[in-house]
Amino acid sequence: MKIHIDIDCFFVSATRIIHPELEHKPVAIGGRSDTKIFAKEAKNQTVNLENSGSFVPTFYKAYETKDDDIAAFKDADGRIRGILTTSSYEARAYGIKTAMSIREALQLCPQLIIKTPNMSLYQKLSHELHDFLMQRIPLVEQASIDEFYGDLSGWIEDEEIPQFIDNLRHEIKKELKLPVSIGAAKTRYIAKLATTYAKPFGCKTIYDWEFDRFVNPIKVEDFAGIGRSMCAKLNAAQIQTLGALRLRRGTLESWGPYATELYKRVNGESDAPIQTQHKRKSIGISRTFDPLYDRVELRRRVHVLARHLSFAIYKLGVTPTVFHLSIAYEMHQKSHKNISLSELFTEKKFDELCISLFNEADTQRRLHVIRLSINCSSFTRDSRKELSLIGFAEDKAMHELTIKTQKLREKYGMDTLKFASEL
Repeated sequence: MKIHIDIDCFFVSATRIIHPELEHKPVAIGGRSDTKIFAKEAKNQTVNLENSGSFVPTFYKAYETKDDDIAAFKDADGRIRGILTTSSYEARAYGIKTAMSIREALQLCPQLIIKTPNMSLYQKLSHELHDFLMQRIPLVEQASIDEFYGDLSGWIEDEEIPQFIDNLRHEIKKELKLPVSIGAAKTRYIAKLATTYAKPFGCKTIYDWEFDRFVNPIKVEDFAGIGRSMCAKLNAAQIQTLGALRLRRGTLESWGPYATELYKRVNGESDAPIQTQHKRKSIGISRTFDPLYDRVELRRRVHVLARHLSFAIYKLGVTPTVFHLSIAYEMHQKSHKNISLSELFTEKKFDELCISLFNEADTQRRLHVIRLSINCSSFTRDSRKELSLIGFAEDKAMHELTIKTQKLREKYGMDTLKFASEL
């Protein structure tokens, strides 16, 4: 059997380890796009290349924790900005949800305690839990910063699994002070579904003989992998529950490979092996900010994002060949541009490329911009693309210069050396 382990309200649970007085109180962790990265006196960011997940940034700057953390989310005019990255179950009882604005959450629950994120702590606890699980389970896969899979096949007899996972969650709570919920089933997808119904701080095992009774009543939107568009398509076909979906195999197969695979996952026919190591397939950086029209300033911000992303790419030791830049405007308008290049990666060329992509993607020049995003993918180690020899000697010299720059930034920080265009 496969098991799925999820830390309950991870960011809140981690905060409660440091602040035990927050137990049994409505608590939420705030989040706000770090626009300080664009300040000319910006301080060095920390890079996270190991864990991922919702609201887990690649680049982050630690907040200065204060007694009144709400102050960190107030702008110069005193307005409260930002959204919630997670909330405690006590807070959820008031209708508070992830991604809700802090202002709206405080209206629903005036006594809500807002704390700033502590990514360094989250990373530390995530590593500790991974190490802990490795000592007790033969195969462990870390799916995100707060989510793990394990394979108990040939290790624990099926009839002993309920007791094993129950003991495991109590051990984790005792040793690491983290509450977790654990689901077990024949496949990883059903195990993840079981975890949802085990929360909070519970465990649930789904055997073959109770599969139909458990799966069939669940709404389609509650199954991981069914997003908004697929949910709307299913509902339009009068499919509201997983049970109804399982009766419509022909319909799902007529929608193509993705829907066919989705049917197999829901029906418990499809599974995937536990991967003890994950390779990044892409890396990106994005920032949301107040509406900005000044194109000169926007290009400066593209330079800043390009420098940070270049640092991460060199740190990963990869050569991306697909580059994507997207722009979000006010009035819900969006634009993007991408390009494929099989050339040796250098910071200077990447910076020039990002500016070029921005100029081409900026099709709504009468509108203010509220978000910039840059993404790099299709690394040569995976795509096996051959690099172009045109200009290779010049690129190699620039590549070596970038490596020297990288070493200085590794030692003294990412803001040690900047493009002149950022100043």
